[in-house]
Amino acid sequence: MNKIILIGILLTSLFGADIKQPIGHFISSGNVVDLVYKEGKVYSGTDAGTVDIFDFKSKKLLKQIKLEQIKDFIGDDVDSKVFSVDIIDDKILILSQTKQGYRRVHIHQNNKTELLIDFSKALTIAKAKFLNKSTILLGLLSSELISYDMTTAKQNWSIQVSGAKFSDFCLNEEKSEVVVADESGNLKMHSTKNGKFIRVLEGQNLDNVFQVDYKNKIIATAGQDRRVVIYDVQSNLAYYKQSNFLVYSVGLSPSGNRVAYASDENNNVTLFDTTTKSTLGIFGGNKITLSNIVFIDENSFLVSSNDKIINLYSVNKSGARDGL
Repeated sequence: MNKIILIGILLTSLFGADIKQPIGHFISSGNVVDLVYKEGKVYSGTDAGTVDIFDFKSKKLLKQIKLEQIKDFIGDDVDSKVFSVDIIDDKILILSQTKQGYRRVHIHQNNKTELLIDFSKALTIAKAKFLNKSTILLGLLSSELISYDMTTAKQNWSIQVSGAKFSDFCLNEEKSEVVVADESGNLKMHSTKNGKFIRVLEGQNLDNVFQVDYKNKIIATAGQDRRVVIYDVQSNLAYYKQSNFLVYSVGLSPSGNRVAYASDENNNVTLFDTTTKSTLGIFGGNKITLSNIVFIDENSFLVSSNDKIINLYSVNKSGARDGL
């Protein structure tokens, strides 16, 4: 019996040593819902009604944007959960919760936070991103897309993408195309200029797609069917890797050559090469279900979870095993 226990300990140590640990971390003011990296800064949208802005190199908090609280269904003041964040030039776009389940949109600029879309619009927006300095793209839970002109406060166009519940959308680098994921498992591509349908990508995910990423003509999905799917849009090739657990989050490197995904019940992240399909590493140290995977460059990436901690990983290095 003692020999069996010893062998078990040795095997655990052996495989555990292969799991790389974070080389650094950021501590947000609330559980991280959305995560963005832009020009040396990390932006964290939290369920505490804040956007925390960190310096990437020093890991120090540079600024915190705090949204005013809202009334819940019994009239108590509660934090306004931030659902998505985006940045263009000196503007920060913030999508957050408002009363009765609807969403509101703020623009933060010159140290001022101004309300752009309020409760009266009665919109259930799930995600909001900049298309340009004056236009934002809204993805609604009803699987509608809306191009919204901030200068005129009017819609440029709106379309019904599908009849399935919206999950996520992602823009290409030029912001000329948007890929929409929903509970059907299919991906729909549309032009952001006029909303025109481009194509559908199907047959790989069999159930709800939680997240989608799009880099350098490569699309990656995180699926409820325990599949991470890779679509090569240029060559019209597609394949999937089967996980042993629900794939809640996925992220592509800038080149699209590497993809990281939430790969098991221990909240580890697996990294693999999208061309060769070979595994490049497994990364641990996350305590709760993952919410975002964001690459800084080809060799480093950030991982957030339903926690205050944002972990930084290096493909070639590993941090201390105890993490924090």
